[in-house]
Amino acid sequence: MPSFSSCLNLVERWFGKLTEDALRRGNHCSIRELEAVIENYIAESNDDPKPFTWAKTADQILASVARRCQRMGRVHPIMMRTAEARHERR
Repeated sequence: MPSFSSCLNLVERWFGKLTEDALRRGNHCSIRELEAVIENYIAESNDDPKPFTWAKTADQILASVARRCQRMGRVHPIMMRTAEARHERR
């Protein structure tokens, strides 16, 4: 399995969705029962697969990161590289 961050983010998001949809607020009395719930969720997901699509563009995400860093009084490394690249093009 690739170890780059976008792939790992998707895996993490899938486990978050599993938790929200099938596990949270559940009452599993045994490991066998928990395994059955997880296997059922996987089977149902595979029956009607839907590709994950990003809700925001890369520019929107970067702008959000920049605003958060600005509120925290920090400059995010991506923003520094972006600013440096703009400066070099001038």
